[in-house]
Amino acid sequence: MKLNNIIDRIKLPFRKEKELFSSLYEILGFYPRNIEYYKMALMHKSIRKRNDKGKPLNNERLEFLGDAILDAAVGYIVYRHYEGKREGFLTNTRSKLVSRETLGKLASEMHLTNLLLSAGHSTSHNSYVEGNAFEALVGAIYLDRGYEACLRFFEKQVLGKYIDIDKVAFKEVNFKSKLLEWSQKNRVRLEYKLTKQKKDENGSPVFTYMVLIEGVSGESGSGYSKKEAQQKASKDTLQRLKREPQFVDAVFAAKTARTQMEEEPAMAVPNTEQEQNFIIEQEDLRNEEGGKRKEDALTVIPDKTQTIDFSDKEFDLSDISHKEKSREEIIAEAEAAAFSED
Repeated sequence: MKLNNIIDRIKLPFRKEKELFSSLYEILGFYPRNIEYYKMALMHKSIRKRNDKGKPLNNERLEFLGDAILDAAVGYIVYRHYEGKREGFLTNTRSKLVSRETLGKLASEMHLTNLLLSAGHSTSHNSYVEGNAFEALVGAIYLDRGYEACLRFFEKQVLGKYIDIDKVAFKEVNFKSKLLEWSQKNRVRLEYKLTKQKKDENGSPVFTYMVLIEGVSGESGSGYSKKEAQQKASKDTLQRLKREPQFVDAVFAAKTARTQMEEEPAMAVPNTEQEQNFIIEQEDLRNEEGGKRKEDALTVIPDKTQTIDFSDKEFDLSDISHKEKSREEIIAEAEAAAFSED
């Protein structure tokens, strides 16, 4: 019995190795030459494994390599597939094909996720972990079989089975709308600033826009239309929000500073209007004994308990009368004062 247990323990690693080869064949379309590259591609940093020298063993370096290879391979595939299309269209199509969301879905559909779990990764994975593992897998293919193998893998195993390149290319992803939705949800101010406008060598206008969130500079984007430029700037800013916690902190710190300033009690705005004192002087010429002239000056003080209505072309002087008078009487007195002799 003890001998059988020892034999089972010896067979167990080989059985797992065989299962890994078989699973990778289903994904890759070929058997690995150096299985160690692929084992490394499936190691997430959360497993905290180290080599004999104490250096961490995970797929981050392969992820870096695979990211560069994918950009080149997918760029070539898109360039060859869409002859005559402009650079902006080709760039947008490639970006959608190699986005973290797309690669994460691919990893899930191709059951790469199952291999990650068997490598000891936590079940709380997400599209980023899966997408990173997909890039690491491409890096492993490159080291194991070279660039042409990476190109064939994406063409035959990915585009041929899981992705319709034409549907992806012509599917409009409104990154500006996504960024606007995020800003409204978080109640932050969003604006697009035109930073540059020029013409290319063919005379076509090129626009460059920068995203500003609460006054904090986001990313810039250029395009042959304002919409294209704003879409690129929005996409890169969304990616930065996901990848850079410092950027998010800066945005919300600016928001906090703004809202605190708005909540502080403001000083009363000084009144710029001068006090309206309407003085009508009327000379009452009375002949007294001895031919003397007596001048009586009439000063009218406005009733400050009422407001003056300037909506009419003429002032309603009844509002500032010191006693009950008709409108005609007030006007007559004003005219007499205006044309009286000194």
